Amino acid sequence: GFIGMALSYGLSLNNSFVNTIQKQCDLANKIISVERVNQYMDIPSEAPEVIEENRPAPDWPQVGSVELKDLKIRYRGDAPLVLHGITCKFQGRDKIGIVGRTGSGKTTLIGALFRLVEPAEGKIIIDSMDISTIGLHDLRSRLGIIPQDPTLFQGTVRYNLDPLGQFSDQQIWEVRCTQISMLPFLVLPIDQIGL
Repeated sequence: GFIGMALSYGLSLNNSFVNTIQKQCDLANKIISVERVNQYMDIPSEAPEVIEENRPAPDWPQVGSVELKDLKIRYRGDAPLVLHGITCKFQGRDKIGIVGRTGSGKTTLIGALFRLVEPAEGKIIIDSMDISTIGLHDLRSRLGIIPQDPTLFQGTVRYNLDPLGQFSDQQIWEVRCTQISMLPFLVLPIDQIGL
């Protein structure tokens, strides 16, 4: 009888342990959710989309010259610098390749041009305008980048060239006038021409 009673109490104690562990796991998951919300609350807001008193001209940038003046970048206020005082100038209409080993700051530099990360010190000047003084929409809508791994969206070649529909067919054709053989392909779906 005593052994049976001990086994009975032991089994019920096992259920209590299982329930306690389940409750602790549920609590831990809920605490993680609260921590995540707390982290999102601490993310600094981006700069304004548009700064009305300092909007660039409608045709900015015209030349496309880019000047970096003592550019220093860090990802957080307390983090070490990842770019250390870069100073250089690129003339407009130049084709520039940014190359370097992994972790050398190529992506950080591109992120700084698009203000995905703000400089700790220094300036980026495009066509005589300090990009930190204009809104993000005004900046980002006027810059373009050719990524290492391009992405084509479902639709026509024309849609991929101008997804926001900002340009007329004539304007797009003028850009591609040196390659007349491409014109008929602008209206074909991507998969029909093997892209």
